[in-house]
Amino acid sequence: MKKLFPYLLVALAASSCKDSDDFLEPKTNALTEETVFADSIRTMGFLSRIYSSSGYSFDKGRWSSHGNSEQATDDAEYAYSGAFQTAVTLYNGSLSALSGQANGLIADIWNIPYTNIRRTNLFLEKLPTTPLSARTQQRVAAEARFLRAWYYHHLLINYGGVPLIGDKVFEITDFPDYPRSSYADCVDYVVSELDAVAAILPTVAGYSEQDYGRATRGAALALKARVLLYAASPLFNGGAETTDPALAAIISYPTTSTTHWQRAADAALAVINSRQYSLYTDNTRPGNGFYQVFLRRVNPEYIFAVNRGANKDFEVFYLPSSRSGQANSMPTQNLVDAFPMKNGKAITDPTSGYDPRNPYLNRDPRFGYSIIFNTARYFLQSSGQQAEVLTYDGAPTDGFTAAGQRTGYYSRKMCDETLAANSPGNTERGWPLLRYAEVLLGYAEAINETGQTTLAYDKLKELRSRAGIDAGTDGMYGLTPNMTVAQMRAVIQNERRVELANEDHRWNDIRRWKIAVAVNNGFNKRMQITRGGTSPNFTYTYTITNSVRQHVFQPKQYLMPITDSEIRKMPSMLQNPGY
Repeated sequence: MKKLFPYLLVALAASSCKDSDDFLEPKTNALTEETVFADSIRTMGFLSRIYSSSGYSFDKGRWSSHGNSEQATDDAEYAYSGAFQTAVTLYNGSLSALSGQANGLIADIWNIPYTNIRRTNLFLEKLPTTPLSARTQQRVAAEARFLRAWYYHHLLINYGGVPLIGDKVFEITDFPDYPRSSYADCVDYVVSELDAVAAILPTVAGYSEQDYGRATRGAALALKARVLLYAASPLFNGGAETTDPALAAIISYPTTSTTHWQRAADAALAVINSRQYSLYTDNTRPGNGFYQVFLRRVNPEYIFAVNRGANKDFEVFYLPSSRSGQANSMPTQNLVDAFPMKNGKAITDPTSGYDPRNPYLNRDPRFGYSIIFNTARYFLQSSGQQAEVLTYDGAPTDGFTAAGQRTGYYSRKMCDETLAANSPGNTERGWPLLRYAEVLLGYAEAINETGQTTLAYDKLKELRSRAGIDAGTDGMYGLTPNMTVAQMRAVIQNERRVELANEDHRWNDIRRWKIAVAVNNGFNKRMQITRGGTSPNFTYTYTITNSVRQHVFQPKQYLMPITDSEIRKMPSMLQNPGY
């Protein structure tokens, strides 16, 4: 087994740079800068501290130890409903720029990126004075610049253009007042940084075993592809929700252009053509590669990930109480219905074979690896083997009326089916921040929007083949030939939803596509199942009902507010529209 470069267990560096709620962290350190950067181990520890926050947005315990943006979407319902829970604030339309209301959210979407941008700048400033060799300095400087671009890209997703501060390290006596840079300038800056470091960073094979997990050339190229895909999307590609031309240039490109889609397609194709990555495939059972990829820190599909020690992170977070899980996030019927049949056809297609009286039969294998449905089998600690999970109305422990049950389903995406939350043992895993499947989907999406729809088919076929979907006699994996751009767009958006579920994409996707007003208003759907008949010939009646909590999404929510305390510190910044 490879030795792994850990991201999240770096105590030394954490003490060398104090977290702050301020826009730019002042230079106050428990260890002095001279002490840290005079020592090679402490210098590398400081860089590890910058790495350690890279998964903050993906983190399942991002808010209050049990919340994440996935529960603010049409994919999942939250186990908690308090008005001041951050995920609830995100989906009920109540978020404002007032500090008291925004602090829980702003604490990470604004402060964590800028805190780590400042750390990066301090690291780059002090690096030439460290005892590291010139060759090592060149490489770790490139790693740090990649991480800085990583944190800026999160700011771009949530705010549009933000203040670009270059390499500046502010002193505690400084009073900076930076305006927000234009969206175009921010994208150009991030892309230029990623191009520069891609020419320096090693490939995965170029790192020693103990450095597995550091930023690579492929990570820089894949992040560039994501940044350009988002930039080409309707929200940012001339889609500003304002009539103020100055603000419009800050939050999006001024006008819509297909060239942005072509740049995104070219960037994704560069990753594909590098041949450094591939889908993890295992045909021992249909779609087994899709299941196994999340249980292997070392695999050909992960491009950038948070390495974790052996753990049960997701088993604890997702599994039902019968498996001692916390069931913090439960899949909706909306998400369930997005999964096609095993023949690749949508359940709305009358030729798909879908039977609403037996709705879980012959579905895309990714469905069974992502969703625990009524009578699905999962490991039970008390028996030491696979056993049914019963979610029907009135079922013991996990039923529809059980405490905390919201949708009639439980999630098992990324979970190890041989473990319960309370069973002995752990599983090997990392958190997938960038994986090859996303690159394939990004290429398909971007190339389709240029009008070259035929070029999108092969990438979707590759994904569906790995998923265990049947090729069919025509080899199309359920895809309709000769689709229009609009038809293919709908297919790609759904494929992305299914393939990347629970991986910190849906909240960003429905905003960048500008479909959140349509799909994230009103009530999510859930499944209430009534059992009838007698054992062993039980019959089930399936009834789709509304969730208990209404989602409210207003156009202003396509971007996040900059908290008013930050605007007061830097009055040259313009607030996002609607706030």
